[in-house]
Amino acid sequence: MRYVVGYTENDRGRDALELATSLAVTQSAGIDLVTVLDWPQDGSVAPGGVRAQEALDRASENVPDGVEVTTHVRLADSFAAGLVELANDIGAGLIVIGASSNGLLRRFTVGSVANAVLHSSSVPVALAPRGYRHRAAFTRMTCAVGTRAGAESVLEVSVESAARRGLPLRLISLVALDVHEASDSGEAINRAHQHAESVLARAVEQLPEGHEASITVAHGRTIEEAIDDIEWDAGELVIVGSSRLAQNRQIFLGSTANKMLRALPVPMVVVPRDWVRTPR
Repeated sequence: MRYVVGYTENDRGRDALELATSLAVTQSAGIDLVTVLDWPQDGSVAPGGVRAQEALDRASENVPDGVEVTTHVRLADSFAAGLVELANDIGAGLIVIGASSNGLLRRFTVGSVANAVLHSSSVPVALAPRGYRHRAAFTRMTCAVGTRAGAESVLEVSVESAARRGLPLRLISLVALDVHEASDSGEAINRAHQHAESVLARAVEQLPEGHEASITVAHGRTIEEAIDDIEWDAGELVIVGSSRLAQNRQIFLGSTANKMLRALPVPMVVVPRDWVRTPR
């Protein structure tokens, strides 16, 4: 398994590399560290190539022993296009990018590069929150479960990922309550619990016997408030699915996922619709 990591020598690039390192340590995967330069308009050699390679070399020196790192200076029409093209060329299982540099500490703000990657990648995309500095192996896998189309596929990916890595699996269901409809609040929470319990039962059937699995139903006036009410491990990884509006094997962030991004203090992996991992 190989992970493509979009790198620039700034905080955003370091966040992405830290997340990729945690993923690689957990999965025993290799890292393809890449900087993308624009195509020269006059057909000459792209400026900045030497500096970009030197920056990649410095970054790779800080990756722990045992994690294989390959560096690339790629020419493309855009940074996002270069990442997606490389991922397709080498058959990568994941693209890892950092949050926008203007996000609040330990929060996501999806910048133009991340947005372009999310809407053009045919493989899962991992997003590192600003200031991410967790280099150890992950300790828990969390799957956000919903009731709309596509929920089954992300559950299957989460179950398979947790089982393969030997990590506890937590299912979370988020409920945004309408403060003007207080009479419906209890029923909404009850429905969320019932749905989460049914999803947990299906997950347990697919997990190895004795594998730890749990559910958390959180609610608040908003999705962001519900997320803030949840306890998060430093070594946690959240998996979400794409909107039902996404085309086959593509990513399209729905409204709930977008709201989650603004509040999560831990990394998020967005899985394309109908995506199935290809063993390598």
